[in-house]
Amino acid sequence: MTIDHVGLTVSESKFQETLQVYLEALKPLGYTKTHQFGDYVVGLGSAQGCPDNKPVPDFWLTGAKDVGESKTHVAFKTNGEHAGVSYVVCARGLKSTTDRATVDAFHAAALKAGAKDNGAPGVRAMYHPNYYGAFLIDPAGNNFEAVCHLPA
Repeated sequence: MTIDHVGLTVSESKFQETLQVYLEALKPLGYTKTHQFGDYVVGLGSAQGCPDNKPVPDFWLTGAKDVGESKTHVAFKTNGEHAGVSYVVCARGLKSTTDRATVDAFHAAALKAGAKDNGAPGVRAMYHPNYYGAFLIDPAGNNFEAVCHLPA
C-alpha cells in the first residue's frame, strides 16, 4: 500500500514561517506550490515522473487555530523511480532525483529558510550502509528529512 499524500497541520501563527521552510527546502527536490485554498491550506508537489508534466500535490500544509505542538516526522525521498513523500514507513512516489548532493542542497536550503538542524547530511549506517540523510526541525516542531538510499 502507498500513501497518496501527506498533510501536516500547524498553528496558524506558525503557518507562513513553516510554509517558507518547506517551499525552500523542497526546491532541490523539484517541489513548487501547486494549490492554495484560503489563507491556511497549501499543496506542494512536483511534475517529475508525471505523464502530463503537471505538478501533483502530495504534501499539504494546513494552519489551524488550536493545534498544540506538532511532532510529525516526514521523510522526503530523493532517489529511485518512486521518490516522493515518505511518511512513517510508507512512501508515495512521483519525483526522482538521484544523488546525495540533493540531500545536501535540501538541508542547506532548509537551514537558510529558518529550519533548525536535527542531523547534518551524512550516512546513517544503523539504518543501512547507503542511508544518506539530513534531518531538520520546522518552525512548528516537526522533524523532517531528505534521504538518498543509493551508494555514493
